[in-house]
Amino acid sequence: MRQVVLAKSAGFCYGVRRAVELAEEKAAQGTPCVMLGSIIHNRDVVDRLAAQGLRSVDRPEDVPDGGAVIIRSHGESRAVHESLAERGVQVFDATCPNVTRIHQIVAEAEKKGRQSVIVGTPDHPEVLAIAGWCKVPVVVSGEKDLEKWLNGEKNRKNLPLSFVSQTTSTKKIWEDCVKKAKKLCTNAEFFDTICGATSKRQEEARQLAAQCGLMVVVGGRQSSNTKRLAEICRESCPNVLLIERAEDIDPSRLTQADMVGITAGASTPEWIIKEVYDKMSEEIMEIEKSFAEMLEESIKTLNNGDKVTGTVVAITPTEVQVELGIKYPGYISLTELTDDPTVKPEDIVKVGDEIESQVIQVSDRDCMVKLSKRRLDINKGWEEVEAARESEAVVEGFVTEDNKGGVVVSVKGVRVFVPASQTGLPRETPMSELLKKKVRLVVTEVNRARRRVVGSISRVTRAERAAAAEKVWAEIEDGKRYTGTVKSLTSYGAFVDIGGVDGMVHISELSWSRIKHPSEVVKVGDSVEVYVISADKDKKKISLGMKDHSQDPWTVFTTTYQVGDTANVRVVKLMTFGAFAEVVPGVDGLIHISQLADHRVEKPGDVVSEGDKVDVKITDVDMENKKISLSIRALLEPSYEEEAEEPVEEEA
Repeated sequence: MRQVVLAKSAGFCYGVRRAVELAEEKAAQGTPCVMLGSIIHNRDVVDRLAAQGLRSVDRPEDVPDGGAVIIRSHGESRAVHESLAERGVQVFDATCPNVTRIHQIVAEAEKKGRQSVIVGTPDHPEVLAIAGWCKVPVVVSGEKDLEKWLNGEKNRKNLPLSFVSQTTSTKKIWEDCVKKAKKLCTNAEFFDTICGATSKRQEEARQLAAQCGLMVVVGGRQSSNTKRLAEICRESCPNVLLIERAEDIDPSRLTQADMVGITAGASTPEWIIKEVYDKMSEEIMEIEKSFAEMLEESIKTLNNGDKVTGTVVAITPTEVQVELGIKYPGYISLTELTDDPTVKPEDIVKVGDEIESQVIQVSDRDCMVKLSKRRLDINKGWEEVEAARESEAVVEGFVTEDNKGGVVVSVKGVRVFVPASQTGLPRETPMSELLKKKVRLVVTEVNRARRRVVGSISRVTRAERAAAAEKVWAEIEDGKRYTGTVKSLTSYGAFVDIGGVDGMVHISELSWSRIKHPSEVVKVGDSVEVYVISADKDKKKISLGMKDHSQDPWTVFTTTYQVGDTANVRVVKLMTFGAFAEVVPGVDGLIHISQLADHRVEKPGDVVSEGDKVDVKITDVDMENKKISLSIRALLEPSYEEEAEEPVEEEA
């Protein structure tokens, strides 16, 4: 028994429907206007509109001055819009919203000094319109065309490139171009602007064609997306029939397959698909689903507040597009998707996922449905918040607001107020420190009638810190290493939190080098590696170290220098008898006052200052007592007087 299967997404896409409905509305109102070019790629639709009094003109110059014009769904260039505005022409813009978005992308790219690259059919009206929104557009039809352009001139591969796609292109063409660009280009960004409805229609056609012995593709022969559908069907089905009207069907072809699939391009109206259906129904007895039912599903209406389930068909940085099985697509903005300001849409959903949401606005003017997942989650959130209050469970949320009295945390979409005293912040710290941060809290009060919820962050942090401290004290031992956070500094050391417990690193244990204050080595908030020197569990005191004892400074010195070597040292302390200088971290040597210069020095401060770096000669090393003698004088050239005196002394 033969079957006919109609693809779910056959026929008008929302952009085409929007354009046709706008034109029909103007015709019904008797508005005197013309259409600039074919409003969609379907001659029957254009002829029907002409019969209603809407004629088409081919050039912007043919639009009467001061008249009115409908811009086709493919869009027009910036120059056309500016020309019409200068002539006082009233514009009814039927450009598909997805195409308008591409105009915005390439225009913004040009402002940033980037080169726009459009992947699509060069002579297609949509592509020509997109190219008209940037001064020097580049259009490539596919991967080979792109590679040829990139290799055409020097440095093209290093240009800042912004890639967009014709809305009716295929995923394969786009992905092949992206792959090639990522391989060859050094500064490229990519905007997948293929229409989600187009992608879904193509995928449905591909899957249906794989099951059928014959695929009938209905649409205008000039329509790019219809031709794409036919190409895709031929990849899986050897028998594909591309027709514009029912009279194009050869009945004998239908008897050659047990299962016949029907799909239609985005510019094909329902009445043409029905004509095809009616003719095929005369030849085939069993129909999988009546066309009337499918048509009814495609135009069903929604109301604000309705709960709907749809399929994610496209994701952008700011919104998610959802196919609802009706004539309009659904959109969920990022703010209506989640309260978490740190996540991206693709972190929450993927193309192909089913998603449940609530209708917040149906816009017939824009041919779209605005949806909210967040608002639907709020009702579930109240139940979870009430349950958390009963069980005293810890919940997570994001701080969305702050004021002097405290902060507001969004938990499952429910506003939870946390008083300043329960935030865990020090008294003088502004509440804004917590803004947009994820926090853990317990719910302490819920009044759903008044929509009031109160919570505490500090109760959680105190409990978690106490549990962590107990674990630290149970497992601590001398020599154990921790990664800690510097909590505060004093003149004698730094206090480090090693996980619920603070330990002190004495200033002498912070560095092998001689330092005057801990701030020379660490600052509050630093993450540091420390080890336990000693832990007094009774007095709850922990002594920590940071110096790496595996590297003995004296060993480092003796393996690096020997007597007679020259070293660049840092003066660290002045005494009456000379100056101490750091040779390597942790090892100091003495420059005696007599060795500071080649002349008599009254006091060391006359010659050097603490912090100075000077070159010295190592004149002696006392290995037993680990003492080093240094000399600046030994490196200085003898004065003229000394040279003159030396021979006289030798003769005497």
